[in-house]
Amino acid sequence: MIVDCAIYQDGRRAEGSGDLSEALAQARRSGDAFLWIGLHEPTEEEFGRVSQEFGLHPLAVEDALRAHQRPKLEVYDDSLFAVLKPVVYEPDHDTVSADELMVFIGDSFVVTVRHGESAPLADVRRRLESEPEILAHGPTAVLYAISDAVVDHYIDVAGELQVDLEELETQVFAPSGSGGSSNTAATIYTFKRQVLEFRRATGPLTAPMTRLAGAGVPFVHQEAQPFFRDVADHLTRVNEQVEGLDRLLSDILSAHLAQMGVRQNDDMRKISAWAAMAAVPTMVAGIYGMNFDHMPELHWAWTYPAIILFMAAAVLGLHRLFKRRGWL
Repeated sequence: MIVDCAIYQDGRRAEGSGDLSEALAQARRSGDAFLWIGLHEPTEEEFGRVSQEFGLHPLAVEDALRAHQRPKLEVYDDSLFAVLKPVVYEPDHDTVSADELMVFIGDSFVVTVRHGESAPLADVRRRLESEPEILAHGPTAVLYAISDAVVDHYIDVAGELQVDLEELETQVFAPSGSGGSSNTAATIYTFKRQVLEFRRATGPLTAPMTRLAGAGVPFVHQEAQPFFRDVADHLTRVNEQVEGLDRLLSDILSAHLAQMGVRQNDDMRKISAWAAMAAVPTMVAGIYGMNFDHMPELHWAWTYPAIILFMAAAVLGLHRLFKRRGWL
């Protein structure tokens, strides 16, 4: 459905006509105005009417309706089509979810299509309306403001992930051994999947931002290139953070598995030590339990206490030996 529709002239808002053709014609007649239409998860019928009025390319229309697109930038004869993926991180559930935001810009119009709830379009529109000197630059300003808002939120999400990763790292390497819990590996793997979901939103956006920061992109003013370069720089920093998070998670997972192996080896050494200590009295008792006829010590008065003392001394000696070597 159409969430908002307005004409902007010299950075000032004027409500658009309910008739899209009339509103677009009004914007084009003024020469320095443009029409901005915002849609949220439109149906094929609703978006078909919009695409017909603005002459949007059928392939871009198909992408906008179906969603599930990678971030990209496409240039068509009458419009520029950009796809961005705003993300939101829910620390309570440790999940990163990505929505989709499509932006069409032309000579006198901007059409934004939002899928999901995390796209910052309402905040971007309010901010631009409070800064008419920026909005006066036309559709390019809208594309820049949307890109800047999405990438700035990437920085916030990367910071939240970094904090949670530090907490996970502390848990894994805690001296108390709490990092050895059976579900720690599952937690690390789940975290790694969330970082991968984040990377799917940030990584492919690098090429479109780099392209917008360069020259020769239709419908984008040359004066906007430094601003898009700034967005591209922020995005590069985010991608470096995401890459660092992914590498650190891999290292933490490897370290955790190594810790588990060390703990298992310690357990096996303890089991082996106790088994060795139990083997001595078992062996002695087994020998004297075979009831041989020619065992003179069976008839000695001190044989029983001597054997008990021998077994106790042997077990104590083995215990001290294993304790000194760190097996117990």
